[in-house]
Formats: sequence, C-alpha cells, structure tokens
Amino acid sequence: MRIYLQALHYEIWEVVCDGPFMSLTKNEVEEDISKPSRQWNELEKRKATLNSKAMNVLFCALDKKEFHRVSSCESANEIWHKLEVVYEGTNQVKESKISRYTRQYELFQMEQNESVYSMYTRFTDIVNTLEAIGKTVSNSEKVKKIIRSLPKEWRPKRTAIEEAKDLNILPIDDLIGSLISYEEDLAAERGNEEKKKSIALKVLKHKSDEESELDEEEMDMQARKFRNFFKKSSERRKFRDLKNRKEKKEVIKCYEHKKPGHIRSECSLLNKLKKKTIVAT
Repeated sequence: MRIYLQALHYEIWEVVCDGPFMSLTKNEVEEDISKPSRQWNELEKRKATLNSKAMNVLFCALDKKEFHRVSSCESANEIWHKLEVVYEGTNQVKESKISRYTRQYELFQMEQNESVYSMYTRFTDIVNTLEAIGKTVSNSEKVKKIIRSLPKEWRPKRTAIEEAKDLNILPIDDLIGSLISYEEDLAAERGNEEKKKSIALKVLKHKSDEESELDEEEMDMQARKFRNFFKKSSERRKFRDLKNRKEKKEVIKCYEHKKPGHIRSECSLLNKLKKKTIVAT
C-alpha cells in the first residue's frame, strides 16, 4: 500500500504520514488560525485535495469489516494509524514481537541437507519481519550471521570466504551466489562418489552371481554323485536280496524220499532200511 500511494503521487504518501494540509492565517492578535476554505488559493486547494485522495484510496482498499473500523476517521493519517494499531499492535506488542523474532534470528542455523536457497528464504522471512516492526539489520550483520549458521561440512568454504573477503563490505547477494556455486560442486562430487559406489556394487554383485553359479554347479555335481551312489547301493542291495532269495529257494532235499533238511547219505529212513536188510540177511 505504501508503494501504491507513492506511485500515485509522493505528496499523497506524505499526507498519510504527516497528516492533512492545514492552511493557516493570522487573526487580529497575530495568532495562527485555520484559514476559511473560501479564501484558499489554487495551491492550497490542491494540497488539501491530497488528503481526500489518500482517504479514497484507503477506503477502496478495505473490505466492509475494515471500513467500519475507520469510517469515522477524518484524515488518511488517522486511518493509517488505526490500522497500524489493529494489525501491528501497540508499542508494547511491537517490543514483544521484536524480542521473539530477534531470538529466532540469533538461533538461526542452516539445517542438515537443507539447500542454500531454502536456508536463505527462511533467513529473509525473519529479517523482513524484524524490519517491518522497526528492527533494522545491516548488510554486514546479515552476512556474518549466514556465515556463522553454516554446518560443519561447509567449514572449508566458510574459512575461505573469511580469509578472502571483507565481511563488512561483502554484499549478501554475492555471498549467497558463492554458497550456491559451492553447493553445486558438492552435489557433483557426491554424484560421482555414488556412481563409483554403484559400479563397485555391480562388480561385487556380478562376482557374487558367478560364485553362486559355481556353487550351484558344484551342488548339482554332488547331487548327481549322491544319486549315482544311491542308485548303485540300491542295485547292490537288490542283488543281495535276489541272491538270498535264490539261496533260500535252493533248499537241500533228500534224494531218497524227496524231503528237505538232509542229503541221501544222512537219511534216517534209508539207514533203518539198510539195518533191517542186514539183520534179515
């Protein structure tokens, strides 16, 4: 709004800040009194019109609720002051805000993995708020605060800037540009390191795959050996069982009366017959 009023005419902004133009004249005892408007010349009329123009601009910029707050005001300066009190607070409220945002400024630090652009945006928000409520921060203070807020991994860059530059005259835009350039270099180095790690992991994975293939081949060979061994063992076992069955089947029988368990020369029945024959003889 300040810029808009100044763009219309700088005298309009002066009326908002200093109050409306008052044309004065002298009375009989040489005291200053307001000059009747019918006695104004063209210059006085033009200056008096500036207050009405400023009030009109402010009224048109407000919604219905805000308009009712200031509708009874008689000058643009009065409107502006009432809006300041409503939205910025009294001097006590301003002091409280200054204290709060000053603490934020003092504790400000660049966070881990935060970009320079994001850090500078947060820093600018705090500084702009301080300046809006009456606390001015110089360029050298901003530069030194940003230098101090850098994390540990930025220490080489911080040392280089402090040794090569005069922080009292270094523009903050030059500092931020230098930090962004260094940030891009760090990102490129990290990318190269990650690329090397990725290649190394691929090589290790390839070797691991080859070793696993060799292990699988060895396991297959051992499995084939085991199957062959098991097959041969099974065949030998079958052969023994078959042989035992054959041996069991080939039972000794007596030739004389065809009974198992003995041979003909050991047959008791045959021996009895022989004895009877001998006795008879």
